[in-house]
Amino acid sequence: MGVLSALEPAALWESFEKLNAVPRPSKKEERVIAFMKAFGEELGLSTMVDEAGNVIIKKGGSAGRENDTMIIMQSHLDMVHQKNNDTEFDFLTQGIDMIIDGDWVKANGTTLGADNGIGVATIMAILQSTDISHPPIEALFTIDEETGMTGALELKGGLLDGKILLNLDTEDDDELTIGCAGGIDVTGTGSYSSEATMENGKTFKVKIKGLSGGHSGMDIHKGLGNANKLMNRFLFLLSLSFDLQVAAIDGGGLRNAIPRESVATIVISADQEEDFLNFTRQYKATLISEYKTTDPNIELDCVATSSPDSVLEDDFLQDALRAIYSIPNGIYRMSPDIKDLVQTSNNLARVLIKDGSYTLMCLCRSSVDSEKMDEAFMIQSAMELLGAEVSFSGTYPGWAPKPDAQIVSLMKDLYKEMFNAPAHVAACHAGLECGILGTNYPEVEMISFGPNIRGAHSPDEKVQISSVQKYWGFLLETLKRIS
Repeated sequence: MGVLSALEPAALWESFEKLNAVPRPSKKEERVIAFMKAFGEELGLSTMVDEAGNVIIKKGGSAGRENDTMIIMQSHLDMVHQKNNDTEFDFLTQGIDMIIDGDWVKANGTTLGADNGIGVATIMAILQSTDISHPPIEALFTIDEETGMTGALELKGGLLDGKILLNLDTEDDDELTIGCAGGIDVTGTGSYSSEATMENGKTFKVKIKGLSGGHSGMDIHKGLGNANKLMNRFLFLLSLSFDLQVAAIDGGGLRNAIPRESVATIVISADQEEDFLNFTRQYKATLISEYKTTDPNIELDCVATSSPDSVLEDDFLQDALRAIYSIPNGIYRMSPDIKDLVQTSNNLARVLIKDGSYTLMCLCRSSVDSEKMDEAFMIQSAMELLGAEVSFSGTYPGWAPKPDAQIVSLMKDLYKEMFNAPAHVAACHAGLECGILGTNYPEVEMISFGPNIRGAHSPDEKVQISSVQKYWGFLLETLKRIS
């Protein structure tokens, strides 16, 4: 018996459990592609894998509905691979270790993969059903959504015939998403010279950890702490009053996750040790005070360690601290047209300065392409002042809302009918694949919805059991009414 075997709807949870047994981090989807191809073929359904690695499975309409409007049901196969620092886990070889906590399904110290595994499992349950009323379906399982939208970008026109696309990648069960932000990856790289470690120095490893983290789009408005920015602030302030050397900085990870941890190896003059420790305690108290609401578990640890062979050359260190300080992070602009919508933002996702080279990584998002590029050029300018070689990659368009589309009207009215409350029809500040898919399928009406998922892209990720039941019922009734 599986961990989720007692949950309803049984077919969905059983599919989710099978899916989560397959390692599927972004860029490493070979096994889950094979899993999904085998799933379709075992059902006797038309199944193909395109050149990008997307899996397309086609199923005719249920009895009496063979000639209804064909729909596309779409979710992505990959998942964000993040874990707590003290969790031993290999995303390349292990399936997700799931637990039930009251009304929530969680993972044991890692991301859960509900984003977008619940959507994938939903489609699997529909495809294998024999008693669910539905129109003809094209199931589209894309790859690499989380780190580049590669599957959506490389999906060719002419492969799909559906007229309506249901994207199952929204994380609030009262929301109907009809638009999203585009994004662009900004990366700065370079090398630096080293110098000798001071003779009368004391070496410490400083770690900022315990931040809440989260989705760099959906959670960017929450004011969560960014470990890279907080570490840089610490080092900058330290450099103003102390004889500081830095041997290495290593913070953050994936572009689409708000950084939760950063580690720096530093050297200060031995005769300043007491003042340094006092300064560190004061800075820790400042962080706890500033972030007590958004990041209540924030920590700053400082432990003595062995002296490094060399450190960053001082001029480079000063330039690096100032360049990183000047890179914008968080909300750049709110939408003047859609209430409470973040229009443009940036996440300083990765800072790695070590062994003579450095990498700075950002993900800039916006629902306005021109503004996205404005902020990207701002980030580029800050990086180039450090002497970095800056590249733009992974750019993808936003999804322009069409509030008058028939599927939007149908689902908005149905939600009110079923739940006696209005649905929240909105655009979101995240990179859904709909905008990209629409470039080759411009006539397809699109909408995105899903159950309540919290903490996506972090080890705190969880999905609400009762919300999945609500979402499932809403989907089944939607499928009945599409004609």
